[in-house]
Amino acid sequence: MTVHPGAWWLWALGLGTAATRTTNPLLLALLIAASAYVVATHRSSAPWSRSYTAFARLALAVILVRVLFAVALGSPIPGTHTLLTLPEVPLPHWAQGIRLGGRVTAEAVVFAAYDGLKLATLLICVGAANALASPSRLLKSLPGALYETGVAVVVALTFAPHLIADVQRLRAARRLRGRPDRGVRGLLQVGLPVLEGALERSVALAAAMEARGYGRTADVPAPVRRTTAALTLGGLLGVCAGTYGLLTAEGGVYGLPLLLAGVVAALAGLRLGGRRSLRTRYRPDPWDLRAWLVTGSGVAVAALLTLASAHDPGALHPGVVPLVPPTLPLWPAAAVLLALLPAFAVPQPVPREHS
Repeated sequence: MTVHPGAWWLWALGLGTAATRTTNPLLLALLIAASAYVVATHRSSAPWSRSYTAFARLALAVILVRVLFAVALGSPIPGTHTLLTLPEVPLPHWAQGIRLGGRVTAEAVVFAAYDGLKLATLLICVGAANALASPSRLLKSLPGALYETGVAVVVALTFAPHLIADVQRLRAARRLRGRPDRGVRGLLQVGLPVLEGALERSVALAAAMEARGYGRTADVPAPVRRTTAALTLGGLLGVCAGTYGLLTAEGGVYGLPLLLAGVVAALAGLRLGGRRSLRTRYRPDPWDLRAWLVTGSGVAVAALLTLASAHDPGALHPGVVPLVPPTLPLWPAAAVLLALLPAFAVPQPVPREHS
């Protein structure tokens, strides 16, 4: 029995939200390890489930680029531990505040690594959602008002996994034929078949969408359309204002009520907007106890890390001036371990037997 794909996305977004609340590398590494364990035990053999490795490589590249930018362009973080001194390029007066080269300190490099690791963890959490949630099942579960938008998003999200699967398949075929599959030459010879396969999938997708009546809408009275637009737009504005209020110290009083009112208005608008979409669902995915457990674990991790960042910011944001090694706070680390709940609450997928 599979879990609702929306539950996996809410779980991953909860972990990503928790990652944005800390720069402690030990907590971020714990978040990465938890998501990697769940993905390793519960992803299927479908092509879209192989994208986690690509997201992990992208996360590593983000860290390296962030550190290189700090080394080449300087950092506002003061430091006393000089690692090296690069030749400094003089810049005009209008470029004050920007530095090319100069002294590189350990404090600046560590701060850049912490900052890059936070973004890398967020990318890995998104990669976990891509590897665990079936895009087609997620599209089937969307409200009718978001169907057209959801199709575009699903096509965009599945482009990279299908591209990676095509590259792996063609490289394996070239190895079986004794042809080179690495280097610039191998990449160029693999690129044309990959683009041809992408074009064929695009044509097949367009034909399938046209055959299924994509874009067809029902006649809805004008007052209902105006009410739907007002509720959706007002709800989104309320969500934005409420989120901004929660992220600022001054807006803590009005942030939560605005956020809840915006969510209610947006859901009502989506409910009314679904009347324009003439579509049915075949065997819809149920939202059962396992889906609640998966979603609740991600939300709990996000809420507890947010609470910890407000009560003990020093533990979740280790300082670099002076340069001290980070410590692992106990109860935030225990909160991160709640992300492992899906690994035990959800049964592992049964591998397919190949005849």
